[in-house]
Amino acid sequence: MIQIGVFMNITDIVKEEYGKNDQIMYGDLDKAVRNVVQCLMENRSTVATGESLTGGLLSERITSVPGASQVFELGVCTYSDRMKQDLLHVPSGVLAQHGAVSRQTAYAMAEGLMHRSGAALCLTVTGLAGPGGGSADTPVGTVYAGFAYRGQVTAARLRLFEFSGLDRSEIRNKTALCVFQIAEQLLQANG
Repeated sequence: MIQIGVFMNITDIVKEEYGKNDQIMYGDLDKAVRNVVQCLMENRSTVATGESLTGGLLSERITSVPGASQVFELGVCTYSDRMKQDLLHVPSGVLAQHGAVSRQTAYAMAEGLMHRSGAALCLTVTGLAGPGGGSADTPVGTVYAGFAYRGQVTAARLRLFEFSGLDRSEIRNKTALCVFQIAEQLLQANG
């Protein structure tokens, strides 16, 4: 059981992988976003986003909450590898060795965003929303989310490919839901 207010290691809260049997795959996106913004406001903390797959959706959802200007630092949309390197300081070696859709890239994006923005909470995503571009090893619906919180960094794989029939929009929205629900868990555990 997670105790509220006790600072925990980020990897004790964020699992390495989430699939369709995990609770974070279900819920109310609006409620999760409101809860994250409210918790950030109460703790006088800030948030930044670094997005590839979601193309600004995380930032849009945060800024749709009244009062978000008190907590929102920065939103960066980096679809190209070059921009991931230039804006988020993702090492070229990480991209060359692991590719843009990888745990290592999501981790590096979160770490780079943490250093660039100074925000307490950094949320990053990279993945394949389709409809094309997937392979047997990396099917459409493979998503990696990076999290940096109070100097700690981790990344998780979201196995959205386990859901049959999700289209591009649904993958992007389910990614946002998962990211905000994980962020909410982080904030509640480490308030």
